[in-house]
Amino acid sequence: MSAQQLIAAITKNLFNPLITALFAVATLVFAWGVVLYIIGSYGSDSRIERAKSIMFWGVIGMFIMASAWGIVGMLCNFFNAYGTAC
Repeated sequence: MSAQQLIAAITKNLFNPLITALFAVATLVFAWGVVLYIIGSYGSDSRIERAKSIMFWGVIGMFIMASAWGIVGMLCNFFNAYGTAC
């Protein structure tokens, strides 16, 4: 097995599903923060700040997952494995 095939197999079977799942989790965290913000807008300032913090970390998670996806794509291009399975 060549290095190109190994990189392609790892990307296809491990990184892509993992990144997709973590991106979905980060999106759900952000959505949960939005729900808490809407519900908490009637209440105390501490609830609103907690919701803002949850939304912030959701956005950070989505940024990290998008960056990881880009890095994996660059690695596939670097090893010229993009056409095989990445």
